[in-house]
Amino acid sequence: MYLRNKINIADNIPRYIQDDVKLLTTQCAIIEMENLGPKLNGALLILKKYAVHKCGHEGKPILGSKCLLSMLGKNNDNHYIIATQDRDLQDRIRDKPGVPLLYLHMKTPVLEKPAEASVKAAKNKLTVLCKSEITALEQLKVESGLLKNDEEKPKKKTKKGPNPLSCKKKKVKANIRSHIVKKEGKPEIEKKKRKRIKIPKHVRELMLENKTTM
Repeated sequence: MYLRNKINIADNIPRYIQDDVKLLTTQCAIIEMENLGPKLNGALLILKKYAVHKCGHEGKPILGSKCLLSMLGKNNDNHYIIATQDRDLQDRIRDKPGVPLLYLHMKTPVLEKPAEASVKAAKNKLTVLCKSEITALEQLKVESGLLKNDEEKPKKKTKKGPNPLSCKKKKVKANIRSHIVKKEGKPEIEKKKRKRIKIPKHVRELMLENKTTM
């Protein structure tokens, strides 16, 4: 494809990305292309112009696609950009988060937008960073005196009952009619007083006369 469309990869890709790019290949990819026969001799000559990256498969070469996937690892720590026209390899690259994918569409290099796996990984990382930044910001506030520690934070006011010292004591009315207290402190039932009936004077005189006559 490169030869048919007359594409100069070494010039076009850095111009497209707008930055310096180091083009690399692996010994596994070169050996695989050699095994594909003389039809790919032109592409093989171009591939051999790139720097050969140590992939760790020296002496026991594997398929070029598997070699590139092994270089990525779990998190693509070396920040590789994979450039390939292999459709199967492209699909496998999309399942790996944080791996940019580059391919040619006719004569134009295309850097594919981040895959769904990359978007989810970026959101999760952003959430973790936000939480850590919030914690660090609160710590800075505490150190600078803008925010007090948990021990010094004002407690929420709760409703309290009235002060018992300010309340009047209830007066207990002594039931005088029910009992009286002796000097010894023992209760004693109060005796009921009889009502005296006043007799008129003339009635008393008549009663006296009757007694004397009897």
